[in-house]
Amino acid sequence: MKTTQAISALSALAQETRLGVFRLLVQRVPDQVSAGDIALKFDVPPSTMSSHLAILTRAGLTRSERQGRTIFYSADLDGIKGLLEFLVKDCCKGKATECNKLLEAVLPSCCP
Repeated sequence: MKTTQAISALSALAQETRLGVFRLLVQRVPDQVSAGDIALKFDVPPSTMSSHLAILTRAGLTRSERQGRTIFYSADLDGIKGLLEFLVKDCCKGKATECNKLLEAVLPSCCP
């Protein structure tokens, strides 16, 4: 991931509704959630939610799939992985034991 892509992803997450949507979609992996259901969950007008979802998708953090008239969203695990790798690429001066502390903090919550 390039610096400009990472900045785009981080700025997309630097807004309360978008961060909430991101967390919701990560919790629902591998399932998809309709744009309408997301808007209802966050009590946001559909047009506003559409803008938030577009920002997250352009940032590479979500994916969309149209099924008929409905658009479904899911977390883009490849994009999220790219962002995480960018953030910790030079972690711990190459000392695996130090990096393991970081992994232990993340992995138990996502991959028991």
